[in-house]
Amino acid sequence: MVCGVYVMKSAAGEVLYIGKASLLQKRVKSHFLRNSSFKKEFFIENVKDIDYIECDTPEQALILEAALIQEKKPKYNIALRDNKSYPYIEITNEDFPRIFISRPRNKSKNTFFGPYPKVKTVKSALGLIRTIFPYRSCRIMPKSACLFYHLKLCQAPCIGNISTKQYRDSVVSICRILKGERSELSRYLKNQMAKLSANQNFEEAAKIRDRLSALEGIYKGKPKDHQIVSLKETLNLRHLPLIIEAIDISSFLPSDATGSVVVFRDGSADKNNYRRYRIKEVKAIDDYAMIAEVVRRRYSRLLAENRKLPDLVIIDGGKGHVQIARAELSKLKVFLPVIGIAKRNEEIWLPDKDTPLIIPKDSSSLHLIQRIRDEAHRFARKYHLILRRKKSGL
Repeated sequence: MVCGVYVMKSAAGEVLYIGKASLLQKRVKSHFLRNSSFKKEFFIENVKDIDYIECDTPEQALILEAALIQEKKPKYNIALRDNKSYPYIEITNEDFPRIFISRPRNKSKNTFFGPYPKVKTVKSALGLIRTIFPYRSCRIMPKSACLFYHLKLCQAPCIGNISTKQYRDSVVSICRILKGERSELSRYLKNQMAKLSANQNFEEAAKIRDRLSALEGIYKGKPKDHQIVSLKETLNLRHLPLIIEAIDISSFLPSDATGSVVVFRDGSADKNNYRRYRIKEVKAIDDYAMIAEVVRRRYSRLLAENRKLPDLVIIDGGKGHVQIARAELSKLKVFLPVIGIAKRNEEIWLPDKDTPLIIPKDSSSLHLIQRIRDEAHRFARKYHLILRRKKSGL
């Protein structure tokens, strides 16, 4: 079993204790061992049921644990309450509040969240929150935008890039995450998105949508949004790639050539919307022309049916394949981010770049691209084999 959060309950359903663990099963079992410190606490005898929520990372588990403790207020989660040596998250009382980790001796007029058991995990958790709601962490406001602004981790109040109200709204959202006010924050963001859409401010509405989706990912069991957020940053996309489509061609013989489109929503395969194409217009082995045909047929159909377009298109191929795909989309007046992944070195090709983007092999972004590409290849290959069997009478 993987990392996550566990919730201990009484026979009546009362939440007694909430904890997190890198290995859920091992951690929960340890509480019931004879020499466990929990055995010394009389409440362990009252535990009759245990729920758990799996998470992808310890950072997500920490945020979820803190949120659930604030929400459920289990009376036995008191071990850290008065220990001043543990780290806190501190938010200053300024026009543009600074957010950082501290070990305060005396609580000032600033706002504090915690304490937390491990500073390393708190740093990572704040880093995850910061990708959703960028904030200032510098001690003294600089005169020019720093590296965090260019990494999209700060909104640069130092150069007047954001108003006091907008920045404080963002800080309020961070506080709601740390307080565990999930439903309130979700409701607030949805209302903001509706108002922006009603005023036809669709770009800002899309930003709120991206934040809402990433936020909901924190609270889901086994969320995939970490990969999606990582992919957005890696490719420098304007919006989260919540809907990704991948195109592949299988062409051992021209007469049996096929193409496939697979669809992933929120990082998971949406098999009901997969589509396969028998190549009709190309009579020779020409991958470029076949890619062009599939792109043309796929997206002209989506436009005709007024269906939602993807946030990212992945082509199984290199620079030439990507350029052909984008050219076909341009003819349809469709402007979507398009990338290619070349099998040889798993390079990522962008239409306007002469050199490929090399993503580290252990990157979750690359793993997501590979998973979607492999599914497109499998689906195209499967249809190709079906046609060959029919032709041979098998």
